[in-house]
Amino acid sequence: MATCVTCGNDYWLAFEIKTVTGDVYTFDSFECAMEKLAPRCEHCNVRIVGHGVEVAGMFFCCANCARVNGGLGDQIRDAVGTHPG
Repeated sequence: MATCVTCGNDYWLAFEIKTVTGDVYTFDSFECAMEKLAPRCEHCNVRIVGHGVEVAGMFFCCANCARVNGGLGDQIRDAVGTHPG
């Protein structure tokens, strides 16, 4: 069995994730993998699990957080086809 690097659980269905830098991590759930690997929003500090927004090399969970953080991302909208008003 393999031990999860996030929670320490020894689980027979654990899996490994290899990152682009070559690091290899063992997890027992996607929840633990996200806790360890998902970036945090530069504004509100939540884990970015979805698409997120990248502006000027910084990552945000949504366009609103990008705009609030120093006016970055003024041109970004979160949803395609939403009413611009």
